[in-house]
Amino acid sequence: MKQLMLNPTIYKYDDCKTFCKEFRIGKDDLIITNRSIYDNYLKYNVNEAAVIFRENYGRGEPSDKMVEAMYKNIKRISYERVIAIGGGSILDIAKLFSLKNISPIIDLYNHKLEIIKEKELILVPTTCGTGTEVTNISILEIKEMNAKLGLATDELYADSAIMIPELLQCLPFNVFATSSIDAFIHAIESYLSPKATSYTKIFSLRAMEIILKGYKKIAKEGIESRKEILEDFLLASNYSGIAFANAGCGAVHAMSYPLGARYHVAHGEANYVMFIEIFKVYKKINPNGKIKELNKFLSELLECTVDEVYKEIEILLDNLISKKSLSEYGVSKENLEEFVENVIEKQGRLMTNNYIKLERKQVYDIYKALY
Repeated sequence: MKQLMLNPTIYKYDDCKTFCKEFRIGKDDLIITNRSIYDNYLKYNVNEAAVIFRENYGRGEPSDKMVEAMYKNIKRISYERVIAIGGGSILDIAKLFSLKNISPIIDLYNHKLEIIKEKELILVPTTCGTGTEVTNISILEIKEMNAKLGLATDELYADSAIMIPELLQCLPFNVFATSSIDAFIHAIESYLSPKATSYTKIFSLRAMEIILKGYKKIAKEGIESRKEILEDFLLASNYSGIAFANAGCGAVHAMSYPLGARYHVAHGEANYVMFIEIFKVYKKINPNGKIKELNKFLSELLECTVDEVYKEIEILLDNLISKKSLSEYGVSKENLEEFVENVIEKQGRLMTNNYIKLERKQVYDIYKALY
């Protein structure tokens, strides 16, 4: 059994200027980023590189329509390297432009196009959540299916992943909150995955430790104290990405996708809505498996009893964002069956990574409890 795969070479730089100089960014490079990052960090450092601004193609979660619109312009550009500098959506989009066959996007995600990597891929995260710089997955909303789908293939691994703490300094608190929650859930879901190994669990545990200690600091000292530990969170996000790239995420991600796709809820926030209830179900059904050792580890970090673990986590996360019911997002009771259908029919890739198998009724009951 494969134990661990570490594909991108990981680099770390104190500032973006040094990265641009050492990687000799210029002609024959395609940069995908957003305007504010370009103006603040790249404008005088990328020479003759072609630059695409993500916001010129729409706001919100990345979709097949957005990528198709970008493709119309990018296919006219001659480039040898794709360099993405941004949040998870920018990095996920950029992965696709390292492939030879891209359009129609819906055919790519339905595995009707041959997947061939053609360009060198360099990914630079500017948030502390997705870990996508070290994964082989690209997530898009497919508009006509009204669903989020993931394309997972080793051809989507980056050649280089670049860690630059400077790029997190201007991260708004709400983005810090939702992205770091996403990283925490990557770590905790991958730890319980049946695909987890002794190697992946090391990354999961260290990521959880860093993030929870950081959340305790924020709870004690206030939200501005996060600026002192942004590098720690960037590292934790990277660790989580390594863990879930190998072991996978499960029901929390699968069940959050319908909420995110249909109601445009930030990914980390949608994950938080699902997280506690799903883990309560896990613990109820099989309290003596891996979740027992996980909860002991968490109780020691949180300085609480094992029975209080998820209550204490919820208190910490509520310092970052307030968890809402599904109805507060506009979800109707009729939508719950549609959500269940989406999870069962379209998110099988994720649901196979659950700690315990969840039947259709159990999925519905979780949504109902969150309504």
